[in-house]
Amino acid sequence: MPLPSPNLDDRRFQQFVDDAKRYIQQRAPEWTDHNVSDPGITLVETLAHMADQIVYRLNRVPEKNHLAFLDLVGITLFPPSAARTDVTFWLSAPQEDSILVPVGAEVATLRTERDEAVVFATERDLTIVPCTLDRLVVQHQGEAVTDRTTDLAEGKDLMCFAEAPRPGDCMLIGLTSAVPHCALALELDSRVDGVGVDPRQPPLVWEAWTEDGWQPCEVDRDGTGGLNRPGDIVLHIPGGHVLSRNGGHEAGWVRCRVTEPLPGQPFYTTSPTVRSAEAYTIGGTTGTVHAETVYDEALGESSGLPGQRVRLEHFPVVADDPSVLLQTAADDGWQEWQVVPHFSASHPEDHHITLDAATGEIAFGPAVREADGTLRQYGAVAPKGAVIRARRYRTGGGRSGNVARGAVQVLRTSIPYVSEVVNREAARGGVDGETVEEAKLRAPITLRAQERAVTLRDYEELARRAAPETARITCLEGEENEYGAHAVRVLVVPQAVPDPGGRLRFEQLVPGDALLGRITRHLDERRLIGTRLAVGPPYYQGVTVVATVHAFRGVDTDRVRRQAHDALYRHLDPLTGGADGKGWPFGRPVQTGEVFAVLQRVPGVELVDEVVLHPADPLTGKRGDPTDRIDLEAPALVFSFDHRVRVIGDGA
Repeated sequence: MPLPSPNLDDRRFQQFVDDAKRYIQQRAPEWTDHNVSDPGITLVETLAHMADQIVYRLNRVPEKNHLAFLDLVGITLFPPSAARTDVTFWLSAPQEDSILVPVGAEVATLRTERDEAVVFATERDLTIVPCTLDRLVVQHQGEAVTDRTTDLAEGKDLMCFAEAPRPGDCMLIGLTSAVPHCALALELDSRVDGVGVDPRQPPLVWEAWTEDGWQPCEVDRDGTGGLNRPGDIVLHIPGGHVLSRNGGHEAGWVRCRVTEPLPGQPFYTTSPTVRSAEAYTIGGTTGTVHAETVYDEALGESSGLPGQRVRLEHFPVVADDPSVLLQTAADDGWQEWQVVPHFSASHPEDHHITLDAATGEIAFGPAVREADGTLRQYGAVAPKGAVIRARRYRTGGGRSGNVARGAVQVLRTSIPYVSEVVNREAARGGVDGETVEEAKLRAPITLRAQERAVTLRDYEELARRAAPETARITCLEGEENEYGAHAVRVLVVPQAVPDPGGRLRFEQLVPGDALLGRITRHLDERRLIGTRLAVGPPYYQGVTVVATVHAFRGVDTDRVRRQAHDALYRHLDPLTGGADGKGWPFGRPVQTGEVFAVLQRVPGVELVDEVVLHPADPLTGKRGDPTDRIDLEAPALVFSFDHRVRVIGDGA
């Protein structure tokens, strides 16, 4: 609990007026008209108002000193983080020449009456490389490859795999060019011979050969139903795709491989066939960031004195590598300066600067007087009169950039032959800048932890510093029989933006390897020796609610059903659910009683007749036996899975 701040003067306007009137009675008893209409009283009230304002500002002194003390111990505001997402640029038609999507090309969401467009910019150049099909070979499990290109040209029906397919059988397609980061379309004409499989879930995986070996391709759509009918397949090729030799031929190789079937998954009884095949590039995907890039901004001239400060025109500054590229004019051209967190390790010849990303303030190294009276320069000083400019930096960021999947649809930069754009996944990572009040709450925890993780609370705080874009982080003691003695388990829940309709997909709640690795490295440097560290996602317990409700007479039952579904998904949400709307608590059980209450508050619901809970596996979709309570372990969160609500109206 913080120490109480004293009220330096608790008098207010009316008290000043009353005190002045009493003083007038003592010093000027002949002044008897103390009504507000008297000019003298007007003057008294004017002075009382001025005194009230002075007292108000005086009482702000402790708050100002508090902020000064925070600044003294190195507490600065965290700047906002920018959301990022991959955007696919679709071509209007296959092209014969490469299409360049330059770095800095802008795309945006649709502008509406309520919301401004959210603009994203590409972070690197994207080259959409044209290609055609050059080779088609097949490889049975454990056998050499067989070139079937000639048979394909003659229009013969070719078996994609062995006559009785086995896991590991492959059909390889050789492209005339490597197409990294591109969208590849395959048009296949085949007979419906690959019987036995479920076209919605075929035991196939598409892969591309990269510098790191075979890597999976994302399947955008499969019109062939697992090679069971004529149609087209759109694949997103990974970034490391390269030319390589296979079967004596050099090409950019893509393959379709038969996989081991999952439990209960139908498998091929005979091999599908291909009569003709075409391949071409129809788009490409590149990363974008919700930030505006500023180039060549003049910041003035150097004074030649230590500790000079200049300020960027646009702020806050979005974290980047480097955060800002600062240059000063020199005799041999432009001299670059490196951003460092502090000057403690800077020598007089080091071109170091510090950056306050929240305010955009840049500081050059100071000169500090040592104990023996000499001056020590920390970091170099720019020559007097040298022009200072920011060669490049990014500004923007914030939570507004966390847009849903498919929200980015507008191409703001004209690019030839590009007809449309779309983000196939939601943008994540956008975090608003820290406020002063939030910094005040963080300061005691920061001072206590001091870059060393001892308690569970320390691990949580340090993990949030390493990854401020995460939605939730909690720390628990690890089970000794699972993680060993003295284990600490850090559970990470990433940001997730619901798809249109307010539904979260399970894969959105699984943190990526890069995020987990960053948190692990940060904590590993600060943990106590002998402490085991386990960083990963929580266990998600799927919950399916099956309910029957009665609607009031004359109410639209379809609307009630939609609102009931929305209420269930909103309440049983790991990020924004629970009673306080801050996310379902870790380890809290789900009971039918609270689900009754949630459904009863839905507009148009007269009576909640029945509620049954089913535990569900979010990966397989398998539901368990009905129950009225689902218990969760301490490291578990709830996940809504396929709720079913029956609404009985007038006609029932």
